[in-house]
Order: sequence, then structure tokens, then C-alpha cells
Amino acid sequence: MARNTDFRVLGFGLLAFGAVACGGDPSVDELSANALSANALSANALSANALSANALSANALSANALSANALSANALTAAALEDPLAREFLTYVVSCALPADAVVDMTIDGAEYKFPGSLGLAPEWGRDGGHCDETCQRWITACVLARVDFLGVHRIISVRGASPSLHTSWQELRDYQDDEATYFGNLFAPGAPKYACLGPGKKEIPRVCGDSLEQCPMEVVGSCTRACSFQGPAGGFVDCSSSGKARKPEVFHESVTVFLPKTDM
Repeated sequence: MARNTDFRVLGFGLLAFGAVACGGDPSVDELSANALSANALSANALSANALSANALSANALSANALSANALSANALTAAALEDPLAREFLTYVVSCALPADAVVDMTIDGAEYKFPGSLGLAPEWGRDGGHCDETCQRWITACVLARVDFLGVHRIISVRGASPSLHTSWQELRDYQDDEATYFGNLFAPGAPKYACLGPGKKEIPRVCGDSLEQCPMEVVGSCTRACSFQGPAGGFVDCSSSGKARKPEVFHESVTVFLPKTDM
């Protein structure tokens, strides 16, 4: 079951989180306060195998509470979490959904794992009887997609959007000025649509896609200035379209824009 844990250390709030066990998955470090997040989710963890064949799908995951009891009670989900890719995916789902004072502790195939929260985009999902509706699914998807890293490198990013959970400090605005891309979609819906649009003036997303947009684990729909309706005061693009043209056909209000440190520019 979820329990309260304080992972704050210094500065913006250095949080240690990850799916951790003796001889198991490596931990992931995250600067989470003020929406500063580490990212190293592999593209493989977004694959059909990790999400569908292993039962981490809408019916098996989002329809139930994001808690150890609910995850363990569902036989399909419990079996799926024996796969390291499924645990990797769940690590980021929990980190995006639950606040920093929550941790989902689970015993999987005899090993102890911890899945800590961080950003708190959908805290209600972790409560008794909780579930993840379409709005929740879209927020979690945008957050998870934003944290894919082509090389699997843990880097600090600034994630921004129209959710109060993504509050941005002036220090973050000062230090993270490189508008990389905006991410949106719904990993829990049929077909698991995944989209990204490019930051102003950008032609590639090397952190996520490597040397070519053709290698992206998501569909890149063009420039965010064209695909999204407007850009918020902190720089996050809002109401982004799957067509690459604002307001049609499907618009995702729940989008996450990533800014990189200005030294990376």
C-alpha cells in the first residue's frame, strides 16, 4: 500500500526514486520540486509488448487504484510486472501520477520494489477506489513521453504545462530556457497514440529521437507553434493537435513541454 516518505535532500528537492530491489532494476534520481524531472525511460518500455501483451493497459491498470493492493489483486497486472520493461514503465507512471510523499511498495516474484511518486499529476488515482479517467490518462501520457531518453541517460529536464502540479519557479525559468518539444497522447487508449511537436525553430529532438525523427517512439507532427493553440506564461504549449494543425482533428489540452538547461542550447 502507498505510504508517506520524505525524499527531500537539498536545493530544489532531490528525490531518489525507482523500481529497486537487490539485484533488480537500478534506481532513478529526480529533481522534482518545481517540476524538475530526471528522465531515462527507454523506448522499449513504450512498446506494445510492455503495455498491451503484459496487461499494463487501460483495463488492467487505469481502471483500478494505483496502489500495491489493487495492482497485486489483478492477476494480469501482477504477472505483467515480472517483466523489467513493465516495471520501468510503472516507475514513470507512478512518478508522474502520485505526489512526492507517496510510495507504492510491492513484492514481485519474491523481490521488494518501490515505486515512488513525484509530480502528483493525478493523486486521486492512488487513493482507495481510485481510477484514471481520460483526463488523467492524457496527463500521465504526456508526462511519461516527456521522460523518454534515446540513450537511456538520466538528465534533468524542466516539464511545464497547464496543470497546477507543474508550477515553475523563477530559478527554473532562468536556468531552463531551451524549448525542446511538447508531448501528448494517450498510452491507455486503443492504439496508444503518442505525439510530439517541435519547439520553435527546432528540427529534431536528439534527446528523445536520436539522430533522426524517424527513430522517434512517437509521431512528430511538426512545429508546436502550428500544432498548438497557444503557449502559456511558463512556456508550456497548450491544446496541441494530433494533425499538426491547431484545433483539429483531436486536441490534447493535457500536454507537457520540456525545457532543457540553457547550457544545452
